[in-house]
Amino acid sequence: MAETIRWELLGPLRALRAGVEVPLGPPKQRAVLAVLLHLDGRSMAYESLVDAVWGPETPVHVRNLVQKYVSGLRRALGQDGPRLEWTGSGYRLTGARIDDLCERRELLRSAIAAREAGDLRRAGELAGEAESLWRGEYAEGLPGPYLEAERRRWAEKRMLVLEARLEGAIAQGRYDECVHELVRLVAAHPLRERPVALLVLALYRGGRSSDALVAYEEARHRIADAMGADPGPALRALHERILRQDPTLLGGVADMVGRGPAQRGSAA
Repeated sequence: MAETIRWELLGPLRALRAGVEVPLGPPKQRAVLAVLLHLDGRSMAYESLVDAVWGPETPVHVRNLVQKYVSGLRRALGQDGPRLEWTGSGYRLTGARIDDLCERRELLRSAIAAREAGDLRRAGELAGEAESLWRGEYAEGLPGPYLEAERRRWAEKRMLVLEARLEGAIAQGRYDECVHELVRLVAAHPLRERPVALLVLALYRGGRSSDALVAYEEARHRIADAMGADPGPALRALHERILRQDPTLLGGVADMVGRGPAQRGSAA
């Protein structure tokens, strides 16, 4: 019977056997393992694996390194753990899944179902549970073009979920709580317009219309200085509606801040 190992990638790669962390070797060896984990039991050709971990700067002795790392991983996994094998056409890891990622997806599916049922509070709680699974950047510290691309992709997915959670909190009237979090988010991502729009809306709904206009103007200046352009149409439209004191701004959020398709449906 195969021994159960829990795999985590929402932060540094971690393997837990009966709650005890399994030593997985040096960074490149861990990167080989992380890349194969993403394939869900499918095989990866040797050349593709080398490209994924080393990219264009491949050392002359890379074949020896791959063999060394595969041997090291097999020892770490043990005889009763997941199987890392050569299939004749590539390397394949079976009997393993990225557990924290699977749990996050399930929590977000449940959050979407709760939101669609009108239970915004439960949707926010479930999204918060999904967020709590993160321990750092995705596959933090592991080298190679494949994992660098995954880190960028998951940073964007994480941001979309965070924005959706804050949108739900604004819809529940938790303006002060959202303002504090959105101020930090805007400071960390000063050119991202959706957090600015949510901040402006939370301030306006919380009775701070002057602060909402100041937040918009600060963002407009940042965008102009960095990009030589005006804010996008969704943020400009929100600003214009605040100037008109549009009464519908006190209603739902979905049509105010320019949600994209990726923010409307799928569990990231």
